[in-house]
Amino acid sequence: MSDATPASDTQPTTSAPTGNDARSYDVVVIGAGPVGENVADRTVQGGLRTLIVESELVGGECSYWACMPSKVLLRSGAALAAARRVAGAAEAVTGRLDVAAVLKRRTEFTHDWKDDSQVSWLDSAGIDLLRGHARLSGPREVTVETADGPVVVTATHAVVLSTGSDALLPDIEGLAEVSPWTSRDATAVTDLPGHLAIIGGGVVAVEMAAAYRSLGTEVTLLVRSALLRDQEPFAGELVGAALTDAGVSVLTDASPTAARRTENGQVLLLLADGRTVTADEVLVATGRSPRSLHLGLETVGLTPGDWVAVDDTMLVTGDSVALAGDWLYATGDVNHRALLTHQGKYQARAAGDVIVARATGTVVDDAPWGTHVATADHAAVPQVTFTDPEVASVGLTAAAAEKAGYRTRVLDYDLAGVAGASVLADGYTGQARAIVDLDTELLLGVTFVGAGVGELLHAATIAVVGEVPISRLWHAVPSYPTLSEVWLRLLEAYGRPPATSERSL
Repeated sequence: MSDATPASDTQPTTSAPTGNDARSYDVVVIGAGPVGENVADRTVQGGLRTLIVESELVGGECSYWACMPSKVLLRSGAALAAARRVAGAAEAVTGRLDVAAVLKRRTEFTHDWKDDSQVSWLDSAGIDLLRGHARLSGPREVTVETADGPVVVTATHAVVLSTGSDALLPDIEGLAEVSPWTSRDATAVTDLPGHLAIIGGGVVAVEMAAAYRSLGTEVTLLVRSALLRDQEPFAGELVGAALTDAGVSVLTDASPTAARRTENGQVLLLLADGRTVTADEVLVATGRSPRSLHLGLETVGLTPGDWVAVDDTMLVTGDSVALAGDWLYATGDVNHRALLTHQGKYQARAAGDVIVARATGTVVDDAPWGTHVATADHAAVPQVTFTDPEVASVGLTAAAAEKAGYRTRVLDYDLAGVAGASVLADGYTGQARAIVDLDTELLLGVTFVGAGVGELLHAATIAVVGEVPISRLWHAVPSYPTLSEVWLRLLEAYGRPPATSERSL
């Protein structure tokens, strides 16, 4: 898989104090990824003594196997492609990517899969660490299997589940036996395969297809329906066209039914329509499953292996007597609200603060958009897919808005028509879409596809979350010549509201 060594093999078992005082805390957080770290940071800042428990590396999936290494693998190829789209720079760029340098940079970002700096941060923040596998063993009780034996920890106020998710292995005959890659293997690679087959059409699938193709690997992408099907249709179409132009073989309506290793060690995939694909390795990127199977959920009346349902304050919901008393919370992927690191950290801030509020008897602000809720999870989630072109979106798609019953108008604009796009790249290709609620003249969603559009997204996020009306957006003047001028073009497509409809803000 990688050069990573389990943290428990190289680090002390516990950073927490020894003795009886180590067995009781105000708050116990299970999982020391970025989500769990943020919960613990907020509760400690609120004066609550907090323990965080981790069985792998402090810093979690995002730091070592997901967000950071994947974006580093993508960046070098994207930078080279960007230079080749600008006359003058294109003539100066005559070489290919230095694959060894790309992998070296990736390894530097993961700190060679060592978490010393993250542990130091926990120490500086006043958060105690216990290494081992944690599971609920009763209300407000966590049992941690450490290298030195089990440790039982009680929580006076709250236990927080921040355990994340794992790659989902689809039910394909023989797939498990061929040792398929997951995203962890793909981002921690040391020896590139000559040919990589990728099963899936979501974000991980298209990002890894782009990264590996830029590194010189032959890539076949097996897509059951459409690329990026949860995005606007043009997003998958533009990304698919770019991948094809880069040399990726994109097979649609491709449903693998069986897999096996051939005599020479390659993976042979049989598709439902009779086609076959042979590759050196196969990456499975078909979704995620919750890390909750061995979490002791059954001890509090929940089902092991299920996603953990929560309310907007991240408090676990359920009718079990063991859950009474506002003590069990779940943040990040494991609650299945929005499987994105930044949304998990947002949930963590809300959860940490509300735990402090409930523990200290202060007012809980749980109205929509209040201090102690994660309202944005419902219809204002921003996301960037770091392919080339990038896909940046927030809020609802046109189809989702229609399904939700909104009366909408869809505004489309070709990003190539923006002056800033022509400066950025010769032959720029891109698309912008905004969804307007006709009853309120507020934006419900925005999607951009094109080079560099990720940096446009936060303005759209502010407009959606801040419920900025079209009439006021006219006064947010975009700088010229930048890609942001697309905002003016979208507003022109809508038409300036008459003076009688202007809002007084």
